[in-house]
Amino acid sequence: MTWKVLVVDDERDIVELLTYNLEREGFTVIPAYDGETALAEARMHAPDLILLDLMLPGIQGIEVCKFIRTDPSLNSIPIIMITAKSDEIDRVLGLEMGADDYITKPFSVRELIARIHSVVRRSRRPADDAGGRIFSYLDLSIDYDRHIVSIGAEKIDLSPTEFKLLTYMVRHPGRVYTRSQLLDHVWGDETFVEERTVDVHIRRLRSRIEKDPAQPQYLLTVRGFGYKFADIP
Repeated sequence: MTWKVLVVDDERDIVELLTYNLEREGFTVIPAYDGETALAEARMHAPDLILLDLMLPGIQGIEVCKFIRTDPSLNSIPIIMITAKSDEIDRVLGLEMGADDYITKPFSVRELIARIHSVVRRSRRPADDAGGRIFSYLDLSIDYDRHIVSIGAEKIDLSPTEFKLLTYMVRHPGRVYTRSQLLDHVWGDETFVEERTVDVHIRRLRSRIEKDPAQPQYLLTVRGFGYKFADIP
């Protein structure tokens, strides 16, 4: 099956370069040069993945990412943020807005294509059976088959990576994982992902599912080791 990739960048030479290389790999490319067009194209074509530049005219890439993550018809689409900035705060902000991964300019096309394959595979990998297709603990419930997470009656919008991270930890409650172990299990062989990425995704998950992210009841920090899901009686 041909994957559709929405490429969003205001630099036309970058879009042309990515289009050429992605089409050589068998992808179908949908170009967009500003945030407003990107949102319209995403709604029209429902791409399998979005390559999203951080700096765009009009609606900024961060805002585009935020809109996509809050739109029920689009929020399951994986997003790789592209930025010319090397500042860590920009990368962290992109992840906190719901991006699944990031890459900074200049980048290797080979590395970018590897990331695309990895992110799309991760988003389409079915959740492992946890002895039942519905999980429930306190106010949190997870429908594995429909990829729906709820707190009480409220549905929570999660990115594919956030969903996979949460469900992996839920399947092993009480077990402590280091950042490197979570990278291995959730991100797989993506050796270019930094351990800090785990912290950002945990923080974003807490902001979505915890009543008080500063005093979490689901995703707990084990100081000096890593993270765990709460001990379930």
